[in-house]
Amino acid sequence: MMTLQEISDRLEIQDLFARYSFAIDERDWDALDTIFTPDARIDYSETGGAKGSFPQIKAWLPRALKQFPVFQHMVATTKLTLAGDHATSRTILFNPMVHRNDAGENTTFFIGLWYRDTLVRTGAGWRIAERCEELGYTHNVPPISPVPAIGEA
Repeated sequence: MMTLQEISDRLEIQDLFARYSFAIDERDWDALDTIFTPDARIDYSETGGAKGSFPQIKAWLPRALKQFPVFQHMVATTKLTLAGDHATSRTILFNPMVHRNDAGENTTFFIGLWYRDTLVRTGAGWRIAERCEELGYTHNVPPISPVPAIGEA
């Protein structure tokens, strides 16, 4: 039987993942400050993205997602292991996206992956300390212009 603390932790982490999805989908980059630890490591390279520190990724995301007028990050089915103030998880992400090419034409495509996270409880609540993508599948991905790497204009 789960303790009240474990129930609370699980609900807080579930809310953390939902807030991440809304922050990305609403392009509310500053909301990410309440989701990741300041020293978090993020690796989106599995789907062609960047890998780096939280500040680097936060600065990179607006440029990377500019060519996508619409996307949804739908997270579900989390396998969570709690260990006091630390946790690890593997969470399904279904990510439909619309890509707009240089001619203004839109293509809808899909990415299915898992987020592998390391989480920590902080004074401000649970935060993601490390996030890595694990690709499952893609469907209908169009040719996409490369995004400047971290540190490039």
